[in-house]
Amino acid sequence: MLSNLRIMIDKINELLKAVENFSPKSLEEVEEFRLKYLSKKGLIPSLFNDFRTLSPDEKKVVGVEINKLKQVATEKVNSLKASLVVNDNSELEIDLSRPGDPLNLGSRHPLSIVRNEIISIFTRLGFIVADGREIEDDDHNFGKLNFPADHPARDMQDTFFISSDMNVLLRTHTSSSQAHEMSEMKPPIRSLSPGRVYRNEAISARAHCLFHQIEGLYVDKNVSFADLKQTLDYFAKEMFGEKTKIRLRPSYFPFTEPSAEMDVSCTLCGGKGCNVCKGTGWLEILGCGMVDPNVFVFAEIDPQVYSGYAFGMGIERITMLKYGIKDLRLFFENDIRFLEQFSSVY
Repeated sequence: MLSNLRIMIDKINELLKAVENFSPKSLEEVEEFRLKYLSKKGLIPSLFNDFRTLSPDEKKVVGVEINKLKQVATEKVNSLKASLVVNDNSELEIDLSRPGDPLNLGSRHPLSIVRNEIISIFTRLGFIVADGREIEDDDHNFGKLNFPADHPARDMQDTFFISSDMNVLLRTHTSSSQAHEMSEMKPPIRSLSPGRVYRNEAISARAHCLFHQIEGLYVDKNVSFADLKQTLDYFAKEMFGEKTKIRLRPSYFPFTEPSAEMDVSCTLCGGKGCNVCKGTGWLEILGCGMVDPNVFVFAEIDPQVYSGYAFGMGIERITMLKYGIKDLRLFFENDIRFLEQFSSVY
């Protein structure tokens, strides 16, 4: 014997099928349809008579289905009334002059918008986009990039290893793509490597175990730190505006020497100092430096002939600065209320 719930669902599905298949030949038929299904004594409102006999849990299921049926029927009636007209011969026609139904276009994810904008800027400088591997071996992620054996990044507290011998891992930076490129390509090399990277970090408003980077590499004869500074200055002005200033502070990265971190003048206060830049007027956005000669040796490139620079930036960091977003977790929650605020030509 069928349960009340099953009987109700079958009845609703039967009415839904009839509504969807309804094809009138006159406006009068549309009105008759409305009265039959949607009037106070119509088939859809009458469903609530049986609805009262259901248990609370069953009502939750059936209530959703009845509301869905009512919405479909109402939209059907409204659409037919708006699109059908009667010609001089009292025949029913479709109004071809009526505007089409608007389409709700989706929006790009803010990380995709900023990623594409960064790529657009550097491709204008001659950089080509190169895809990398998200699953890497220890040699390309660490060894060929001059990470010593006792470097803390090799520890399981910082890296997701996926093999028992700790030789296969989820890459911790997009710099690993550069190790492949220098081993597989001959200079000159001018590449840009965007992608996801993974680090064993607690998720918070400022940190995540998954994030996105873009790494840039330029190798050729007579490449200098001045070339690096000029490239980054151009990028900052294109990304944040003509009035943007940059500064380079000495730092350390295993695969570059000398190394620096780059700050841009705060876009929110114009460099005057605010709570976002902690009163300094500057915001850090990327790390950079000249490729260490040891990295060239690992890639079998003669450091006496070639030189180069590299830079890497977090896309989340730049997106947060560009749009004034204060919580990193918003990028990963897929909340439509957040995502639909963004639009772009990229």
